[in-house]
Amino acid sequence: MSSETWSLSVIKRSIDLDYSRGPVVGLSDEYVDGFEDPKHAHDRIQLLYACTGVMSVIADNTAIVLPPQRALWIPAGVEHSVSCRGPVSLRTLYIEPYAAPRDPVCHVVEVSSFLRALILEISQLDQTRGLKNRDRAVMDLILMELSTAPKIPHMAPLPDDPKLLRVCDLIVKVPADRRSLDDLARIAGMSRRSFTRRFKQETGMSLSLWRQQIRLQEALSMLLTGTPVNIAARNVGYESTSAFTEIFYRTFGVSPGRYVS
Repeated sequence: MSSETWSLSVIKRSIDLDYSRGPVVGLSDEYVDGFEDPKHAHDRIQLLYACTGVMSVIADNTAIVLPPQRALWIPAGVEHSVSCRGPVSLRTLYIEPYAAPRDPVCHVVEVSSFLRALILEISQLDQTRGLKNRDRAVMDLILMELSTAPKIPHMAPLPDDPKLLRVCDLIVKVPADRRSLDDLARIAGMSRRSFTRRFKQETGMSLSLWRQQIRLQEALSMLLTGTPVNIAARNVGYESTSAFTEIFYRTFGVSPGRYVS
């Protein structure tokens, strides 16, 4: 199918989308604080994006926090669940796999100001009228931008073991939780030694590093939505801003302030 026949719908429920209109359809919706979308999958690629608000996502057995500067590329058929941290303005796309070839695994995409503007422009299109040349050009541009958008590598794989997953769910929901390794092993109903060995086998990292990843994701989502560094550090469990800044610098190569700017 050529770009000349492409079309776009913007409707407030993915189940109502008319996927026969073309390889890309858009959905615009508003979610309230605490809204949860349980585990589900789509027949198309989804670019999960919110222009305002923060989402927590479990996709492809990985925990991800999405602030407005990031989107999640979810391949067709991959199960995922979403919860909203405060009100969320969703602007998301569903794409035919052949229209936007990319890695067949979930990954976080950096959303530039240009890509963001293109997504918002598509979300405002009137679905009752025919597609104009300008609309097709916007779609061509967005697919081009997605083909080169930088990936963000900082994700936290989830274990398959339900006992370990119980602990991970606790940390994802409350990143500032300071329970010790022994406490968390007891919650999992395992010895400390078994817990640490099994956790590394299933996630590829130690519990401390995994928890650090979750805390950094959460802190980054706060920083990118205007939260001061000292408050973000405290909210994710760091006792001092300097300790948080040091870990942030080791992970991202720049200070929190430089990263945000």
